[in-house]
Amino acid sequence: MLTGTKVGLRARHEDDNPVLQAELYDDVVIHSRVQGSPWRPVMPGSKHSLVNVDDTAQDMATFSVVDLDGGELLGTATLWGIDGHSRSAHLGMGLRPSARGRGYGTDVVAVLCHYGFAVRGLHRLQIETLEDNFAMMRAAEKNGFVREGVLRSSSWVLGEFLDQVLFGLLAEEWKANAQG
Repeated sequence: MLTGTKVGLRARHEDDNPVLQAELYDDVVIHSRVQGSPWRPVMPGSKHSLVNVDDTAQDMATFSVVDLDGGELLGTATLWGIDGHSRSAHLGMGLRPSARGRGYGTDVVAVLCHYGFAVRGLHRLQIETLEDNFAMMRAAEKNGFVREGVLRSSSWVLGEFLDQVLFGLLAEEWKANAQG
């Protein structure tokens, strides 16, 4: 398990799936804001459920997020689109509604950065988030990410196009922030 100050990132456990399915993927609004695809109902336990993890995929690392104090399941975190040639990846997370607003997101981003840069040897990490996801933007900026641009009207979310804000962090910037 990878640990931060508040959270641990560990492999997905079978008993995590029903909780994550119910709280993150069965909720039409949450799913529509997080996934790049329209929501559709998926049977619990289906092989097509988004909570299933393919631990053989080399271009993705998916974690369950747990509270270090009590071990409570807080959500999911992912390094995805891992490009071994360009040494880059995208970072994402989804916290259960009960875990939001408690400072976990900033720590999740920090631990994912450690994993991406120190463990995987990547050069660049990137976050794309909806223009109104202020919590994710704060978590990115607190971890040294630089706002690089806006992808105008790039996400179709529940009947309207929304902008995405793009953030990037380079390994040398991360190292400088970690040391200072």
